[in-house]
Amino acid sequence: MKKIILMLSLILTTSVVSAQTDAITKHSGEIVNGKVLRVDEYTIVFKYDGEDAENSIGKYAIEKVVYGKSGRVEEITEKIVVTGEADWEKVIILEEKSYIAGLKKAGEVRGKTGMINLQTGNTGDKKAEKKLKMAAAVLGCPFVLMVSDKTTVGANSNQFGGTQAIKTGLGYKY
Repeated sequence: MKKIILMLSLILTTSVVSAQTDAITKHSGEIVNGKVLRVDEYTIVFKYDGEDAENSIGKYAIEKVVYGKSGRVEEITEKIVVTGEADWEKVIILEEKSYIAGLKKAGEVRGKTGMINLQTGNTGDKKAEKKLKMAAAVLGCPFVLMVSDKTTVGANSNQFGGTQAIKTGLGYKY
């Protein structure tokens, strides 16, 4: 009889504890179980079940959070689907490394204006950004972590004295 009571209390305790576990659903389909500590502007800070260390994951990797205690579902971000170069406008350029936490690196991407660039600095910068996004879209990456962004002006850029914008980044997927 004592064994049955002990087993029942163990089962009830386990179900109560698991009901208070939060479920973080990533866009990749992976579900992370733990306790959400806070939701910041670009990241979610949480602890894995049974651990005390704080972890953070970028919101761009997260679809939703289901809070175990209340059952409330919080939608975090919509999945961005990039299927090819035509979807280049959907690509988001990120400049903070913490924003890509939880995403997978796909490869390096680069965008630059040509050697003979008679554009103004701002126009050349936009052209290089478009090429960077197009290169990421070809890889199927909805995100680019900016690694380098430089513009050369005058005699240093080319023989005609124009400007050349060069942007380098790392493409990331879900």
